[in-house]
Amino acid sequence: MRLDILNHGYGPATKLLFKIIRLFSGHPVPDAAKLVFYRSDFYGTQAKTFTHEAMRGPSAWSVADRELMAAFVSQINECAFCSSAHTATAAQAYQNSAKVHAVLTDLESAPIDNGLRTTLRMLAKLTRDAKVDAEDVREALSAGVSPRQVEDALAVCFAFNTTARLADAFAFELLSPDDFEAGARYLLKRGYR
Repeated sequence: MRLDILNHGYGPATKLLFKIIRLFSGHPVPDAAKLVFYRSDFYGTQAKTFTHEAMRGPSAWSVADRELMAAFVSQINECAFCSSAHTATAAQAYQNSAKVHAVLTDLESAPIDNGLRTTLRMLAKLTRDAKVDAEDVREALSAGVSPRQVEDALAVCFAFNTTARLADAFAFELLSPDDFEAGARYLLKRGYR
């Protein structure tokens, strides 16, 4: 059920900011951004900080790899908004939409390295079953993934399991393909702040 709060629950300064963003970008403010502005002290500020660190902080995973993880987790969650947004962002980050499509279509035959494939399997299990065990982590480590990369991937998984659930709970409106592409450009330029 879409809550009217996403359309009207903001003070004058935030409403003005949304109008300026739309005026200069030519694209609507996505509901994911609107949500972090609503009661930012309760959710938004912490969510932006955590997600930005997971997606753009120091990591051996590339930005493209982390965006692919976000798209992959979102697809498993069947979250149309998040899947579309992060598929577009991963495709732009890799500059290879075919690679992203291949991973999202069939992980096992996709043209990616074994470490990323094993990590995505672990994230799939965590997303579907809400747990992973030591064997899942050992498999990732055996595939050449470092302990820090496991932590970083789990942070991405947490961020997008949370965001996908909020997107579905608040019935985020799907954007046009052009709007998702513009959003992807913004995320690659500015991150999640």
